[in-house]
Amino acid sequence: MSESSLPPAGKWTIDTVHSGVNFSVRHMVAAKVRGRFNSFSGTLDIADPIENSTVEVNIEAASFDTGTSQRDDHVKSADFLDVENYPTITFKTDSLKLEGDNEGKLGGSLTLRGKSVPVELQVEFLGTEKHPDGSIRAGFSAIAELDRDDFGVSWNAVLETGGLMVGKKVKVEIDIEAVKE
Repeated sequence: MSESSLPPAGKWTIDTVHSGVNFSVRHMVAAKVRGRFNSFSGTLDIADPIENSTVEVNIEAASFDTGTSQRDDHVKSADFLDVENYPTITFKTDSLKLEGDNEGKLGGSLTLRGKSVPVELQVEFLGTEKHPDGSIRAGFSAIAELDRDDFGVSWNAVLETGGLMVGKKVKVEIDIEAVKE
């Protein structure tokens, strides 16, 4: 991100109506299951210099949704997310490294099932715009690949051909529209 393409410094709140936390994971080697978390919140504190910015996001684990209730119930169980004992997934940043005009790497700690693991997201700043209601909005996208085993989410079944029922890697895609406070 270059100085001319940065969002204005200040506190921003994620507009959850216009944002999404989505994922995909391999299923039975040959397909992908896609889904999202329907309930989350967060703030961005854009600093000057931008490298000192922070992001905090809280995701309601029980809002996991692939559109198939039987699968969703299993993933919410102790085999995977264990939402009864770990109702919240959190992400807190600890670094931002700029790369180019509007991209960078956002480092932080993701806590899932009580385990905090360092993760890195490739982020892109999409721009700012004044909304008709007068608010200033900024757009961001981010992607990351997570290993389920890092968080103790290791349930699986071996298929007849030797492949795994559920892939170990989870691709996360995040789209954020934030409102300046």
